[in-house]
Amino acid sequence: MKSTAFSIVIAGAFIGGAIFYTGVSSTGGDDTPANNVSIVDGKQIIEVSVKGGYRPQKSLAKAGVPTILRFVTNSTYDCSGAVRIPSMGYSAFLPSTGKTDVDLGVQQAGVLRGSCGMGMYTFEIDFQS
Repeated sequence: MKSTAFSIVIAGAFIGGAIFYTGVSSTGGDDTPANNVSIVDGKQIIEVSVKGGYRPQKSLAKAGVPTILRFVTNSTYDCSGAVRIPSMGYSAFLPSTGKTDVDLGVQQAGVLRGSCGMGMYTFEIDFQS
């Protein structure tokens, strides 16, 4: 009886850890944009973590502001390290660890979408006026 209860507690800890590690709660859910945008020297910087996907998957930013999209990798060896932004003709392989800045220029209101090279993992930035 004690070993069954112990097994259930351990399984719950593993499941909770997996949910935390995958970042499901880091954006408030898949549909809620995260607060990962800052303004530095008049430029808007959107920071996205890359490993097993993109976190957050959805970002909210201001339209009409010079924008830098910063990808942050940390031991990233999966397909999310090959990033594509089709509407901009952008495609690149990110370093396995480091920061890569992509100058998005001044974006108009709308949604900018990107993905990994295989299209398996996606991200989007909602530019609002």
